[in-house]
Amino acid sequence: MHSTVAATAVKVVPKKHRSRPKYLSHIVLSIICFFVAFPMVFTIIKSTQNLGQIMAYPPNLMPGDQIINNFSSAWNSSNLVRLMGNTILAAVAVTLSKTATSMLAGMAFVYFRFPLRGPLFIFVLLTLMMPTDILIVALFRMMGQLGWTNTAQALIVPFMASATVTLLFRQHFSNIPSELADAAQIDGAGPMQYLWRILIPLSWNIIGALAMIQFIGVWNQYLWPLLIINDNARQLVQVALKGITINALDAGNWGVAMAAAVIASIPPLIVFMFLQESFLRGFALTRDK
Repeated sequence: MHSTVAATAVKVVPKKHRSRPKYLSHIVLSIICFFVAFPMVFTIIKSTQNLGQIMAYPPNLMPGDQIINNFSSAWNSSNLVRLMGNTILAAVAVTLSKTATSMLAGMAFVYFRFPLRGPLFIFVLLTLMMPTDILIVALFRMMGQLGWTNTAQALIVPFMASATVTLLFRQHFSNIPSELADAAQIDGAGPMQYLWRILIPLSWNIIGALAMIQFIGVWNQYLWPLLIINDNARQLVQVALKGITINALDAGNWGVAMAAAVIASIPPLIVFMFLQESFLRGFALTRDK
């Protein structure tokens, strides 16, 4: 009798789990992806059309037959290839230098004890409230005093350090177990050996994510190079795209402007394709790693 009651008491009735239909999530994500991708798809389609097809109403969303003419004209117009090369060099230089300086600064704030470390870090955080656009007049005067106007240094040196990237590296290094630093010190490894052999191998994901963000940020610069560079041969690609757009507006050749925009988007797209895995993992690092 008692065993029957006990068996009945411990009997567990399975609960019915409510699961949201997966197709609903897929529909919502598909709609979001459509709105995100539509401007780029629209640009690619219009880059293959002539003026009549571009101006047609209702809009013609079928590819045209002017792809070769539009892309060849865009490739040869406004010295686009050289300006893309200038932008690649500036983006790579800024990405490498900013990553190196921010990594060293983040390491110093985590592993070194020095006077005023706390106030200095607070000062670095305060600089986050002053975007580059606010400091652009002071930067312009400084570049003029140094004689760097219309030079590549003016496009690279002001962006070789970043409070945001320093903060991210500092937070990442803080999540790495301190026992690794103690073990490295016992083994006789210096700070640079510890950085090269331990911290960098543990930080490839965040380095890749930040490198992609920095590269695209420099690639999309417009206001600063427009102000500091006077020689068209030394300009960056976004300024060239503005000139191509103005010429297209005057000549009524929007297909060339669209083709130039597509060409200019290829290098950042390649960088994203190579670093997308690091980008997705870079900001999900935990102490367990």
